[in-house]
Amino acid sequence: MMDAGPTIRITQVADYVFTVDFGAALPALLTDEAPPIGGGTGPFPEQLLISGVANCLCASLVFALGKFRQEARGVAAEASCRLERNPAGRLRVTAIDVRIRLGAAAADLPRIDRVLEQFERFCTVSESVKAGIPVAVSVADCDGTRLK
Repeated sequence: MMDAGPTIRITQVADYVFTVDFGAALPALLTDEAPPIGGGTGPFPEQLLISGVANCLCASLVFALGKFRQEARGVAAEASCRLERNPAGRLRVTAIDVRIRLGAAAADLPRIDRVLEQFERFCTVSESVKAGIPVAVSVADCDGTRLK
């Protein structure tokens, strides 16, 4: 039996424009397809996918940092994906790349190695997506030093 997870409701507004309803506590999100198909009036599905992966990874990193009492002085990320056509000619997301940057220097984070070895496993979204799409994750400190 599957545990109940979050529920959303999507309603078409016009053409490729939809509202995504997250429930009474949150404002609805307007989505659209990118030009030339849509008007680009809101985020498109591929952006929502990579934002979910990146957000979950950042939150998991914050959680792991907290477990080891490490103060990263902020976490930021940039995510991108690769789109390729499958044998049927349909576009598919074939890879996701997430680049995370900490606000602190590695030298100020004495347990960062322990944090980095486990934070990805806390991320429900990226660990689920990885079953079908490769997800590459890198982490750098505030000086740009690559830590992972």
